[in-house]
Amino acid sequence: MLDVRKIANGRDLTFVLGGRLDTTTAPEFEAELKASIDGAERLILDIGKLDYISSAGLRVILSAHKAMSRLGGMIIKNPTREVYEILEVTGTLGIFTIE
Repeated sequence: MLDVRKIANGRDLTFVLGGRLDTTTAPEFEAELKASIDGAERLILDIGKLDYISSAGLRVILSAHKAMSRLGGMIIKNPTREVYEILEVTGTLGIFTIE
């Protein structure tokens, strides 16, 4: 299960994620991202409560990163140790701006 909270603040769009971003939950999150991203200059993904991310979840985040690189930028905030290690092992850690 994925818990998603969306916060729009001017040109910043923040998604606070909790739970699991996996094969089951990634398509719904991807649809919500695509529907919400227009007009945003910066996308912030606060993943401090994300327990797990699968390759399907990484694909969604990489796709969002690609889209936002043309619009302004994307930041990943508060990765848990487990998710940070997944980003590191998959070689995607260096792609993202992480705070």
